[in-house]
Amino acid sequence: MLHPWPIDELTRMACLACAGIALLTGATAPSAAAERRAHSAYEPPDPTPDAGAAATWDSVSAGLHGALGSLDVRYPRNAAPGLPAGPRWSASGWRGERVSAQFVLWSIAPVSQLRLDVSPLRSASGGSIAASARFVRYVLADTVLAPDILDDAKRLDMPERTARPVWVSVDIPSDAAPGIYEGTLSARGEGTAVLEFPLRIEVLPLDLPAPRDWSFHLDLWQNPYAVARYHHVTPWSPEHFALLRPLYRMLADAGQKCLTTTIIDAPWGGQTYDPYGSMVGWTKAKDGAWRFDYTAFDRYVRFARECGLDGWINCYSMVPWTNSIRYYDEARGESMNQEIRPDTDDYERMWAPFLKDFTAHLKRKGWLSRTVMAMDERPWEMMKPAIAMLHRYGPGLRLALAGDNEPRVQGEVNDWSVIINSAISEDMLRSRSERGALTTFYVCTGPERPNTFTYSPPAEAAWMGLYAAARHMDGFLRWAYDCWVEDPLWDTKHVTWQSGDCFLVYPGPRSSIRFERLREGIQQYEKVRLLRERCAGRNHPELAALESALKGFTFEQVNAEPAAEAVNRAEAAIEALSRAVTADRPTHS
Repeated sequence: MLHPWPIDELTRMACLACAGIALLTGATAPSAAAERRAHSAYEPPDPTPDAGAAATWDSVSAGLHGALGSLDVRYPRNAAPGLPAGPRWSASGWRGERVSAQFVLWSIAPVSQLRLDVSPLRSASGGSIAASARFVRYVLADTVLAPDILDDAKRLDMPERTARPVWVSVDIPSDAAPGIYEGTLSARGEGTAVLEFPLRIEVLPLDLPAPRDWSFHLDLWQNPYAVARYHHVTPWSPEHFALLRPLYRMLADAGQKCLTTTIIDAPWGGQTYDPYGSMVGWTKAKDGAWRFDYTAFDRYVRFARECGLDGWINCYSMVPWTNSIRYYDEARGESMNQEIRPDTDDYERMWAPFLKDFTAHLKRKGWLSRTVMAMDERPWEMMKPAIAMLHRYGPGLRLALAGDNEPRVQGEVNDWSVIINSAISEDMLRSRSERGALTTFYVCTGPERPNTFTYSPPAEAAWMGLYAAARHMDGFLRWAYDCWVEDPLWDTKHVTWQSGDCFLVYPGPRSSIRFERLREGIQQYEKVRLLRERCAGRNHPELAALESALKGFTFEQVNAEPAAEAVNRAEAAIEALSRAVTADRPTHS
C-alpha cells in the first residue's frame, strides 16, 4: 500500500521521535562533553567512597593479586576484597548449559596493560570446551558505583588501590562427552608476574535444549529507537539493522519468545528516554478513509526473525497510556494527534479499519497466528471495549496483558503477566495451563526486591527463573531490554526510574552481571522442568529435596532473607537430583 510520506520522510520523523523525549523530561541527545568523558575515562569516580576502604589496603603486599570470588557479590572497586588465595573454581553442568564464575584481581600499585587469557578446558580423552573471560566494568547506579558491565576491552590499566572483577563463561557444547574438563585462567599486567587460576568443570550426561527450544516464556521488551539514538544512525537504515543484529542475537540466545513492535506512536507516552515511534504509518485520506503503511513493521519483523526472534509478535497498543493516536491528515496536509478513549464511537471509527486491514495483511505475510495485540497496565474499564472490538474486527489475533491480578480479564488473555506481588491462585494457574494460556510474572520499577536494578544483589536475577519453576508459571516479563539512558556506559540512572530499570544490557552489545544471572535462572527453570518430567511417577528422595527447596521461593521469603540463600539451596538440590537420575539409582515406590 502507498503512503503519502516517502520512506525518507518516515525515517526523518522517526529520528525526530528519538529526540522527542527532551520535550517530556528535559533530556537531550548525548552532549559532546559527555562523549569526550566516556572516551577519555574508562569509568566514573565513586560518588560515595567508603571512608573505611583505605584501611583494607594496609595489609596488601606489592604485586598483582587475585582469587576466586562469588557470583553473589558485587565487589567494590576501591576496597581490597580480602579473598583467600588457593580455592580453585570447580563446577558441574549439563550439555548445552552456560556456567559462570567470578574472579577478582587487585593491586596496591598501578597495573598497566592488564590482560586476560583463558585456555580451553580439556578432558583426559581429548575433548575440549571453550571458555571466555571479560573484565567487569563499574557504572554509576544512583549514589553508588556498581560493577555490572561485562566489557569487551582486551586490556585495561588498573589504578592503584583498586580491584577488578573478572567474569568467566563456559558454554558446554551439546555434543560434549561427559567427564572432567580442566583449563586455566591467566591474568598479567605490564611487568607483573602471571597469575593462574585452575578451572575445572564436570559435564554431566544430561542435555539442556538449545535456547530457542526452552519452554520458559521470556519477554524482555526491546527499543530499537534507543539503539538508533545512541549510535547516531537513522532508524531502519542498514547501519541501524547492523547494530541491532548482535544485540538481538544475544537476546535470542537467552530464549526470548517475543518481539516488541509498535503500531502507534508512543504507546507508553514519555516514560522512556527514547520514545517509541510507530512502525505503522496511519493516514486519513481526504475522503475520510484510512490507509496504513506497514513498510517499517514488515522490515523489522523479517529482520528479527533472521536474528532468531521468530516467536510472538507483540503489538503495542490498542490502549495506549495517553489514549492518543498520531496520524497524517491528507486534507490538512499535516500530522495530527487525536485523543480517544476505548469506550467512544471515535475509537471504533479509527480502530475497526485498522484491525480489519492489519488482519488481512498478517494473513498475507503468514504471521497472523503469531501476532498478539498487547496492553500494559490498563484498567478493565478501558480494556473491555478494546477486547470486544478485537473479537469483532481482528479474528485470529491473540491478546497479551501485563498488569495486576484482574479475574475479569484473565479468561480473555492468551499471554497474561502479573506483577510479582499480585497473588494468583494455583487453581487459576492450572486452569490457564490446561487451556494452553501462558501465565508469567513481572517486576518493573517495583518492588525494590527482588529486582534487576544495577545495584540489586546479583542472585535476585537468578531467583526469577526459579520462582517461576516453584510457582509452575510459564516465564518472566521485564519491561525493557535496551531502553538506554543518555550515557548508559557511564551512568545508569533515569530521570524517573531506578538505575538499570530500563535496560539489562549495554551498547556494544555488552552483557551484564544481571543479564547473565537472569539467564542462569532460566536454565535452572528448564532443568527443573526436565527433571520433573524424568522423575514423574517416581519417588526420588532428591526430587523431594528439590521441591522442598523450591517452596522457599515466595515474595515474602525473598524479602526476609537474601535471594542468594534460596538460589544456592535450589541449585545444590538440582545438581543432587541430576547426579541421582544419571546414576540409575533404584527408585522407591
